[in-house]
Amino acid sequence: MVIPFYSSNIEELIRNLKTEASQTGSELIYYLTYNNPDEEKKLVSEMIMKGYEAVIVIPNYNETLTADYYRHLIPGNTTIVLADNTMAGSYFKYVIQSYDLGVARAIEYLTTQNDGNLLLVKNEDWRGRNLLYEFMDRTFSDTIQTNYPARKSFSIDNARELTFEFLAKTKIGGILCCTDAESIRVLGRIKKWGINIPSEISLVSYGNTELTEYFEPPITSLDCQYSEMATKTAELIKKGKCTGLLEQHIVNPKIIIRKT
Repeated sequence: MVIPFYSSNIEELIRNLKTEASQTGSELIYYLTYNNPDEEKKLVSEMIMKGYEAVIVIPNYNETLTADYYRHLIPGNTTIVLADNTMAGSYFKYVIQSYDLGVARAIEYLTTQNDGNLLLVKNEDWRGRNLLYEFMDRTFSDTIQTNYPARKSFSIDNARELTFEFLAKTKIGGILCCTDAESIRVLGRIKKWGINIPSEISLVSYGNTELTEYFEPPITSLDCQYSEMATKTAELIKKGKCTGLLEQHIVNPKIIIRKT
């Protein structure tokens, strides 16, 4: 498995993939690329040459930099499955999330909790272009503009940019965080400022790892369905031994209501 970075969300996916691998007598090994497309391509090519049974890739955040590589890749007996992120183009075997549906479900929940405008908190610490956050940001603003025209949408790059003055000035009533770690940082700041959760500001996190489940208060989250993603990935690998047919799966995130 080739991953661009390490996070609680990816940790959860790895845990589920290890379970799937052990059930077939296989071993899951993962490699970090630090969001480097050249390193990603180098690792995938090396593993194909070594005859790995399968390579699961979570592409770097600017998938356009590797899309052409995968379109022309000759994997031999190695099954290549792309997992998560936005998948630039539709030429590959992949298991991804419906991020637009996840964002829409978060907005629907936030607008039922209280009045006020809505804020998207990203986690923009990676070099280069980030297609995933661009997509989520665009979906966030378009959905609010279309379905909730009385509200305004805002976005910031990370929790460090969040201030009490910003919340007051923009009249934020609901926040969606792109990662569980960022949601904990946001919630900590809001609690420190004496703002009531969720009556004054409601909060949703994207991930639903144990960070949000065991935090106090437990955070309402979009469940990425990592168990289903892992199962579908394992199915693609198994089928890859028998057929080269293109097969793609889109997993729908579910909202888990807790105390924020």
